[in-house]
Amino acid sequence: MSVVLVKDVHKSYGETKVLSGVNLSINEGEQLVIQGPSGSGKSTLLYLLGGLDQGDTGVVKINNKELSHLSDEDLAKFRNGEVGFVFQFHFLLPSMNCLENIYLPAKISQRDDDELKSWVLDLAEKLGVTHCLKKYPFEISGGEQQRVNIIRALSLRPRLLLCDEPTGNLDSNNSQLVMKLLKDLSKEVNSTLIVVTHDVKIADSFDRKITIEDGHIIS
Repeated sequence: MSVVLVKDVHKSYGETKVLSGVNLSINEGEQLVIQGPSGSGKSTLLYLLGGLDQGDTGVVKINNKELSHLSDEDLAKFRNGEVGFVFQFHFLLPSMNCLENIYLPAKISQRDDDELKSWVLDLAEKLGVTHCLKKYPFEISGGEQQRVNIIRALSLRPRLLLCDEPTGNLDSNNSQLVMKLLKDLSKEVNSTLIVVTHDVKIADSFDRKITIEDGHIIS
């Protein structure tokens, strides 16, 4: 069953064409990587899938919802409840401790149940950051910050997990660890995992690879 369906999507910023007639179908629970040179359009495609931006023409459907047809309020609910984002930069709020940062999506959706809290604590233990939960982001390492970011992204068990260069600021050992955690955890919650990366080793660890050049999917 297709969770992601992209039909003939075009996207430009001013006179710069970024995506040119992109077509893509991704099944539920699938794990794939999007690769290509800088400026090829891979991150833009990821942002369209997550409802962070919209195409100029064409169709983007996620879980049978055509994103361009959603109101701003419904689009915000979609991003909060159905999509988990992991970026190269963790975007943890410095004024909140790590646990408060993790609970932000739940707070927005007004969830405060024992099942959620148990799941978050379980994730923290699996990712080895239980000792970080009461600390502030500036008090922990970059690798620990990224793992806290992953817990936040997975806290509401999203159906779609979108990762833009999630290991870009990590050393080789932490990169492999974070990637394995993303794959294992996305399987655990049956989340469709889509990763944008420049890292050849990371890309080669996926069975399905999408290559974009000059706004076109070439393979």
